[in-house]
Amino acid sequence: MKTIAIRICACAVMVAALFAGGDSAKPNTNEPSEIAVEKGAKWLASVQGRDGGWGQDGGETSYVRQGERLESNGNDVANTAVAALALRRAGRQYQPQIERATDFIMRNVETSPQEGLSVTRATGTQIQRKLGPFIDTFLTSMLLSEMDGTMPTTTENLRVRKALEKCVAKIEKNQQGDGSWNIAGGWAPILGTSMASRSLFVAQQKGVKVEDKVMAQANNYTLDSLKTPAGGGSATAVTGRAIGGSGGGGGYDARSTPTATSAAAGVPLYQSAQALEQLSRTEKDRKANAPQIAAIRAQLSNTQFVNGFGSIGGEEFFSYLNISDSLRRTGGDEWNRWHARITKKILRLQNQDGTWAGSHCITGRVATTSAAILNLAADRDPLPASTNATNGIRK
Repeated sequence: MKTIAIRICACAVMVAALFAGGDSAKPNTNEPSEIAVEKGAKWLASVQGRDGGWGQDGGETSYVRQGERLESNGNDVANTAVAALALRRAGRQYQPQIERATDFIMRNVETSPQEGLSVTRATGTQIQRKLGPFIDTFLTSMLLSEMDGTMPTTTENLRVRKALEKCVAKIEKNQQGDGSWNIAGGWAPILGTSMASRSLFVAQQKGVKVEDKVMAQANNYTLDSLKTPAGGGSATAVTGRAIGGSGGGGGYDARSTPTATSAAAGVPLYQSAQALEQLSRTEKDRKANAPQIAAIRAQLSNTQFVNGFGSIGGEEFFSYLNISDSLRRTGGDEWNRWHARITKKILRLQNQDGTWAGSHCITGRVATTSAAILNLAADRDPLPASTNATNGIRK
C-alpha cells in the first residue's frame, strides 16, 4: 500500500506539472535581475506621458529631475520606441502602456512625408544628438518589426504593417554609399547604423520586402570598417590612448590615430559590438565571418575595451545589447559568462527608484533605463502574438 501511495503522489505531481503549463519556464521573480527589471519597468510605466510618449527624463515635465540640464523638452519618438521595446521584455502586464506608445509613434510615422528619412518633426533631442538625427526612424522600425502580427485586431495589425513598410522604405532609400546610415553627425552614429540594419533584418523575418542589395551593402560596410577600426590598429588589438571621461573613467581617444572615424566616436566597443551583431545573424553568416567574429569575441576579455568610453552612458548599454543578442544566438558557456558579467555590472548601477542614468552623452533616464532592461532581459523573447494569430494577423 505504501508503494502504491508513493506512485499516486508521483503521478499527482506529474499531472500538476502538466497543468501548470509554462510556469516552470517563467523567470524566477526572486532573482536580482528580475527584481531590477520589474523596478525599472514600473518606473517607465509610471512616468509615461498622457500622449503615450516619453522624453529624455520622463513623459511629463513633472517627472524631470530637478537641477538636471535637459537637452530637449517634450516627448519624442526615439525614447518612446526604446521604452516600448523594454516593456515588451518586462511582461504582458505592460501591454496597455505598449499599445499607447505604439499609437503615439504611429501617429508620427503616418503624418511624416514619404520622402526623407525622418518620422518626426522633433529635432535636437538628446538621443538624436548622440546617435544621429534619424535614430527615431531606426528604433521605430525595430519596434514595429516586433509588433507586426501581435496586435489584438486585424485593423491594428494592418496599421502597424503599413507604418513598418513606410519606415523600411525610408531606411532603404537613404542608405549611404558606403552601406551605412552614419548620417549628419551625432556622437556615435554607428549605433544608429546598427539599429537601422537590425530593424531591416527583423522586418525581413516578418515577411516585409527588404532589398537584398541593401542588406549586402550593410554587411560589406561592416566588414570594411573592421579593416580600420575606431582607435586604429587591427580588429584583434584594442589601441588608442586613454582619456578621462565624465565621471572620471578612462576611455579611448581616436585622435591618437589618423585612421579613426567619427562614425564610431573613437570608441572601439561601439564599432565591434555593431559588427558582432551584424556578422552573426544566421548560421551561414557565422560560418562566413568566423575569423572576424573570433577576433571581436577575443576583445570581450579586455575590461578596458568593455568599459567603452570609461564612464557608462546609454551608448555602452546599447553596445552591450548588440553583444548579448549575438552571443545568445549560439548560447553555451561564452553566452552564459557574458550575460552574468554584464548583468552584475548593470545591477550595480541601478538607482533606488529603479532607474538607470548615463554618466556621459545619453544621460536621460528613459533611454538608459530602457537599454538596461533590454540587457538584463536579453535571454527573454519579446511578447508573442496570441494563440489565435494567423499568418501574422490576429483576429
